[in-house]
Order: sequence, then structure tokens, then C-alpha cells
Amino acid sequence: MRNTIYRYFFKEFISIFALILISITVIVWIVQAVNYLDFVTEDGHAFGVYFTYSILNIPKVINRLIPLVFLISLLVTILRFENSNELLIFWTSGLNKIRIVNFIIIISILITLFQLSLSLVVTHSSLNFARSILKSSSVSLFPSLVKEKKFNDTVKNLTVFVEKKKNNGEMLNIFLRDDSSIVERSKTIIAKNGYIIKRNEKNILVLYNGTIQTEKKNNKINFINFNRTEINLSSFSTKTTTYPKIQENNTLSLLNCIKPFLDESKTIIKKFQCRARIDDIISELNRRLMMPFYIPFISIIICY
Repeated sequence: MRNTIYRYFFKEFISIFALILISITVIVWIVQAVNYLDFVTEDGHAFGVYFTYSILNIPKVINRLIPLVFLISLLVTILRFENSNELLIFWTSGLNKIRIVNFIIIISILITLFQLSLSLVVTHSSLNFARSILKSSSVSLFPSLVKEKKFNDTVKNLTVFVEKKKNNGEMLNIFLRDDSSIVERSKTIIAKNGYIIKRNEKNILVLYNGTIQTEKKNNKINFINFNRTEINLSSFSTKTTTYPKIQENNTLSLLNCIKPFLDESKTIIKKFQCRARIDDIISELNRRLMMPFYIPFISIIICY
């Protein structure tokens, strides 16, 4: 009899928990996905990269919502049983209240273990993989990001100005400044017209009738006139942050980042390697290791 009641209670709770978790996750994910549109509109990434990155952020959303969803689900389940007088049936059938409380605590421990597995294994792995996709992605939408009479700096170390852009894709009076070279200070290219073409899945900027001004580190400037030249735009990287953030590092790495802070002589070195302040690292570890243990306390409070 008791096992049947426990299974029935657990089935009702899990169904409500899953329904609320999925519903709120979808809403939050859609809001976040709208914010990620900057990867396409400003950074020039392809829509495939945008959708993949957005989907890989779902485990993070779920992980953040679990405590709140558990609170709502448990409260709704108990109120449903109370309103339908099912709890009264449990008590009159001889079922002790403390046994139901203990069973609810067991359920909370299972949810805690589930969130810990997400925090320690799944979430940071999916976020790190999403970041690697951005890092390996090229600026595939560069042609659509070039605007007339506006300095376009979508990609790193490259500024492009176009006076006019025709419907057939031809650009007139082009100014281009390239600061990506290590040997040279900068390279300025001025051309009368040009096109952006696709070749082997790469964006190639073809320029006609212009001049290349190269500024050397010894303050000398070289001038080269050309009738036609090509620039491989895929060699330029996006401005999107490509190094892993705190939440994208595994827990062991974060723990290793804390150790050198105990030794003041190693603080600066390790701070650079971890790319974060000690307070931010501790905050992230607290979110991963301590936050899930709020769930059993929530279950005890709700049982009152």
C-alpha cells in the first residue's frame, strides 16, 4: 500500500516538475537566443553557428532553473493533493506524515544529484564546446555586413569603408585598413571598385585600380599601384570572445586556480592564466557545488 502511494506521489511530482521545467526553459532559451543574434548581425557568423551555440546553452538554462522549478513543482503537487483531499485519505489510511516528509526529502536528494551532474559535468562541457564552435567559425556573412558610407569593423584588425554599394554587389571607392600584420604597422588599401566573391567556401575581396600603402616599423611608407588584387577575408578573425569564460572551465581547473592565491608570489601569474579574479572563481564554484544543496532545505520548508 505504501509503495503504491509513494509511486503515485512520485509520478505526479515528476510530471509536474518536467512540465514546468520544459516550459520555463523554452521561454528563457528563446529570450537568450534573441540576445545571441548579435553573433549574426554584428559579428558575421553563419546562422548554423548561431543555432548550434544557442542550443548548447540549454543545459546552463536548465541548471539555473532547477531550484526554482523544484520549489514550484513541490508546492503545486502538495496543494493538488490537499485540494483533492488525497492527503486526508493518506492520513486516515494510517500513513504517517513523517514518512511522506522523508520520501519528499529522498526525492529532493535525487534532484540534487541530478543538478550536481549538470553543474560538474554537462553544463561547462556544452558551454566550452559552444565556445570552440565560435572560435573555429569564420565570418561567413561579411558581404551583408558591409554598409555604405560607414566604417565597418566587423572583423578584428580590419576596417572597411565603402562609398557606394550597387545591387549587383559591386562596391565603389573602397578604403581598407589592415592592422593584422606583425611585421608592418599597418596597411592601407584604396581602390576604385571591387567585389566580394565565394571561392572554396571562403570570402575573397577582389579590388581593382588602386594603391597599397604599407607603413613599416622604421616609419617608412611604401606605395604599390595595382590593377587587380585579392584579399582572403577568412584569414581575419572575428571580434567574438574566443577564450573560455569562467563558467566554461571544468571544476578541477577552477579549484587549481584557487590554490596559487594562497601564495602571494604566484597570484599574478595564476590570475593571468585563469583570466579571472579570485572572487569570480569562488562565486562560480559556489554556484556549482553549493547551490544544489539548497534543494533539500527547500523540500523541508515546503513540507511545513
